[in-house]
Amino acid sequence: MRHLRGLDLLFTIMVYSILLLAAAMAIFPLFYVLSVSFSTEYEYLTRGFFVIPKQFTLDGYLYLLSHPGFISAFRNAVIISAVGTALNIVLTSLMAYGLSKRWLKFRNSLNFMVFFTMLFSGGMIPTYLVVRSLHLLDSFWAIWLSTAIAPFNVIVMRSFFQSMPLELEESARMDGSGEWRLFLSMIVPLSMPVIATFTLFYLVTNWNTYFSAILYLNDAKLMPLQVFLRQMLVEDDPTISNATNVLYKYTPAAKMAAIILTALPLLVIYPFMQKHFNQGAMLGSIKG
Repeated sequence: MRHLRGLDLLFTIMVYSILLLAAAMAIFPLFYVLSVSFSTEYEYLTRGFFVIPKQFTLDGYLYLLSHPGFISAFRNAVIISAVGTALNIVLTSLMAYGLSKRWLKFRNSLNFMVFFTMLFSGGMIPTYLVVRSLHLLDSFWAIWLSTAIAPFNVIVMRSFFQSMPLELEESARMDGSGEWRLFLSMIVPLSMPVIATFTLFYLVTNWNTYFSAILYLNDAKLMPLQVFLRQMLVEDDPTISNATNVLYKYTPAAKMAAIILTALPLLVIYPFMQKHFNQGAMLGSIKG
């Protein structure tokens, strides 16, 4: 018995050690970026690697917050993420709720079409041609509509709706509830963990929008934050830009500050959604 307890203790120590090592490997690069963002360019070039800067400065953050390109890109990222996530979760939940009804005509065919898009997509060029034919280029709607619904999210949410007891729906219908009232007053409140989970998934995807932006947007004033981060490297590296006149000089502190300010909104939002996210992940794994 003591031998088994000793093995259990050793196993627990090993597990915690591995978790602490993995956490340190994930946190340390972010901590280094944070340290460089508060340092001077001279210290970065002379000291090389360091953890705590000797001379603390906010020049990198002040430069970015006064940069019109960064302010515009940050505003565009907020608009794309807020409107896009709301559109994603509304359309996904409505589609999943409809497909969960066994009385829906052609339900199996529609479910197969959703599953088929997980295996074979329309392709970049056909999608671009459709967006162009709808006159959506240089518009945020090109990004929102082209990524409005994720098939995997629809399938998981549909499975969750199907697992709900039919007695709840029958009792609501006996009280005179229609489909919209049933969905909004009963289904949505009971599905908040799953909805919160996929809201976080969609939010991260929209906030990190890059390829869709450079594909559908040509106006520099509409570019989101991820494109601006890429542009920082292009303008600061002559081998990439092949430009003789650099408009802006981005110091290492400014670059690291841009990374911190880009990651900060998601880091702030996640703790408020963690409870629902954990519940939704467990429900999706059990009931999916």
